[in-house]
Amino acid sequence: MLAGKYAELYHQLKKQIPEDRLLHDDLNTLAFGADASFYRLTPKLVVKIYNEDEALFAIRSCAALKIPFTVRAAGTSLSGQAISDSVLLVIEPTEWRYYSINEDAALVTVQPALIGGKINQYLQPYKKKIGPDPASINAAFIGGIVANNASGMSSGVQKNSYHTLAGLRLILSDGTLLDTRDPESRRNFLASKKEMVNKLSELRQKVLQHPEWVEKIKKKYRLKNTTGYGLNALIDFEDPIDIIEHLMVGSEGTLAFISEITLKTVDDFSQKATSLIIFPDIETACKAIAPLRTCRVAAAELMDRASLRSVENKPLMPAYLKKLDEKATALLVETRANDEQTLNRQIAEITAALKDVPKVRPVQFTTDVKEITALWSVRKGLFPSVCANRPKGTTVVIEDIAVPYENLARAILDLQALFQKYRYDEAIIWGHAFDGNVHFVLIQDFTQPAEVERYANFMDELVRLVVEEYDGSLKAEHGTGRNMAPFVKLEWGEELYQVMREIKQLFDPQNIVNPGVLINDDPQLHLKSLKPMPRAHDLIDDCIECGFCESSCVSRSLTLSPRQRIVVYREMQSLKRSGEAPQRLAVLNEKYNYHGNETCATDGLCALTCPVNIDTGRLIKELRHDQLSPLARWTAQKIARHMGTVTALVRFGLGTLNIARKVLGNRLLVNGSHLLRSITFKKFPRISPYMPLPTPKISRSSHNGKKMPRQVVYFPSCITRSMGVLPDSEQAEPLTQVTFKLLQKAGFEVILPENVNGLCCGMAFSSKGFFEVGRQKAIELEAALLKASNNGQIPVLSDMSPCLYTMKENLDSRLKLFEPIAFSLKYLAPHLRFTPLDETITVFPVCSAKKMELEDALLQLARMCAKEVVVPETNCCGFAGDRGFNVPELNASGLKLLKEQLPPEVTHGYSTSRTCEIGLSEHGGLTFESILYLVDRVTQPK
Repeated sequence: MLAGKYAELYHQLKKQIPEDRLLHDDLNTLAFGADASFYRLTPKLVVKIYNEDEALFAIRSCAALKIPFTVRAAGTSLSGQAISDSVLLVIEPTEWRYYSINEDAALVTVQPALIGGKINQYLQPYKKKIGPDPASINAAFIGGIVANNASGMSSGVQKNSYHTLAGLRLILSDGTLLDTRDPESRRNFLASKKEMVNKLSELRQKVLQHPEWVEKIKKKYRLKNTTGYGLNALIDFEDPIDIIEHLMVGSEGTLAFISEITLKTVDDFSQKATSLIIFPDIETACKAIAPLRTCRVAAAELMDRASLRSVENKPLMPAYLKKLDEKATALLVETRANDEQTLNRQIAEITAALKDVPKVRPVQFTTDVKEITALWSVRKGLFPSVCANRPKGTTVVIEDIAVPYENLARAILDLQALFQKYRYDEAIIWGHAFDGNVHFVLIQDFTQPAEVERYANFMDELVRLVVEEYDGSLKAEHGTGRNMAPFVKLEWGEELYQVMREIKQLFDPQNIVNPGVLINDDPQLHLKSLKPMPRAHDLIDDCIECGFCESSCVSRSLTLSPRQRIVVYREMQSLKRSGEAPQRLAVLNEKYNYHGNETCATDGLCALTCPVNIDTGRLIKELRHDQLSPLARWTAQKIARHMGTVTALVRFGLGTLNIARKVLGNRLLVNGSHLLRSITFKKFPRISPYMPLPTPKISRSSHNGKKMPRQVVYFPSCITRSMGVLPDSEQAEPLTQVTFKLLQKAGFEVILPENVNGLCCGMAFSSKGFFEVGRQKAIELEAALLKASNNGQIPVLSDMSPCLYTMKENLDSRLKLFEPIAFSLKYLAPHLRFTPLDETITVFPVCSAKKMELEDALLQLARMCAKEVVVPETNCCGFAGDRGFNVPELNASGLKLLKEQLPPEVTHGYSTSRTCEIGLSEHGGLTFESILYLVDRVTQPK
């Protein structure tokens, strides 16, 4: 319950921002209390911000009441800079999506919620990319990348956010708006903020009057450095607006909110060559850096023996890793060019440069994409490997420092000595060798006071080592945050730390913009507000709450993301074990049923972007299983045993619905279902205007036995055996009949499994938690398919990707299982002549197709069928079996942006799941059907 100033703020904000985006209940504030760091603060109010006007309104409202606020981007930062115990303003990624690329692609202008990797996709046709390339680039928003001055493996110092910045739009703590690329905005700002501008100029002069300060600043920024404010802005620029603009980079949201960013782009070379070079020890590996720096090297990643050992047993890893000596050290070296000749010349230069450096194995570069991917999987597998192998309930601490590269070997040996002294036996080291930038991972238990003290002592000694011995950076890439704020003064000295305090005072005199981050006088800050990581469930205990999963989640904008589901579930399990706060636990349980359970599509896409492959949907399925009543279990068994009857009843229901649609009209029918849902407290399913017609029952006798040169086993899913064409479809025949015709056109004898009308892959049951029933149906299907396919000798086609994915997961590996995309390319294309349509079509890869890595194959097949193909940017559609009927808001949220991405000339859409196609048709504004309809339409026998 909000009180005092926060209640006043809430009532003020709801004048412009809808109440459903002003969150202050226990579940949501808990869910948003975590970022990727090992700290937690629970906000009193979470505000989902959709645009700059709302941001202005919210910031001005907070300023008027002197209420602190923090603006969060993706929440993937590692040092505790994206959390708040006051007001958290969250920029909504489905809204802040604007981008523009200038004519020669030298500049890209973006809003802050665009993911860095997505911007690179937009730039790829121009052979350009953004300079920063942090490991989190496929999850981090560009607003956070710039606010933290993120760099990465190949950006070095010169291609980071600071050096590629070309302009910003800013909202200061008092609500003043500045667009640094707009001359009028600059003039207005200089006039209205004259006192502030003068003080900033005076501060610059103060720094310039101390040559030793200037030299120190220059020296510090020859390294990667994100400790404190970017003081180099004071000596690199004279114009106050340019200074302000660059002070924002790395300010971690403590000076202003960045609402738009313009960056200079860099070249994205098309040719790459990579080599994993093994040296006998760290000293030798570091000796290789100097000669490598004279060559065209895009990346040089250093990995110690402990790092290599942590991944040596993983898939794709080179076998020789297991045989390396204890001191062996690797450099993963990559060079890039725009043509093969230049690339080969660069490879030769690198090889020659390392000729006299001792190596364990000869230098060998590869240009094969698969081999390059395998080599990079060594480097990218380090962090996930440590996370997955840590003791349950412990925290992963990742730190990064930088020292002059010529001191790198000595610094790493000193670090390893520190690990031994403080018993961090599992610690691993890797880093960006050219920059003297070292990352290391510790496994830490923060639940025991003695363990916290061990970490505190280690940090004290680490800080002294980096600052006093090497004059290095305490934070090279990850930002100061709360983690290193107590040590900023030690790294920069009293005088320059005071300059930073003056900067903060100048921009935020009320200290309300992300207070406590970066500038903080509490020497114990880094040991406070430590995030609990209690054991909760084997399926999710490896989660480090990094947030990489969120970009793949269909429900993140509606209710919770996978990370947030885990955060709340951990808290509920902790409360359950302790017996504390039973009323709070009851409230969380009640809200979690909708926010955590009902709105989870359980599509598994979160596992694709999770560093440790956690599928949060599996946890939700387990919870559904645990909540099943005896009646529900009995009903599921009855349905499973009488699938033929059930599909017949579905066909009858769809037929009745179609009659009602003809009599009442679609609009009245749909509105009537809304009314029934309201009366029954959402127990009655929503009727979509695109509910399909019934399909005729399949007769096995009428299709088996037609002899052809080739054979295929066709398993029509229970969905396609029930649901026919959509009501406004141009197709007269249901998918099952079209599939029979298409297969026969390609010369296939179609074999239907025995009892085909009673078969099911089991997904409809297992997704709801009926695991035993799902397994029972899978066993039945397996036996029928093995018999029909002669124990796997004949390929099997299932007409829906989700069913096929389930079959691949559960059925005998002897079965050659295919869904429409892969089957069409492998088995139909060689025997059919394709005549592409002179049309623009769209295709939608459903979740299961994505998990089977069929997105490119779908595009390939679509381009064989039509001259222009549009692929919208989406994750899961959110229909999720029958969720689209029972939780239609999930489908609406998942496809919120679909229609605007489809140009007017697109009149047909294609996919590989009938239920998904219902939602796609409704929210896309055009009919979506199986890709097999398209293949049939454009092909003739050869």
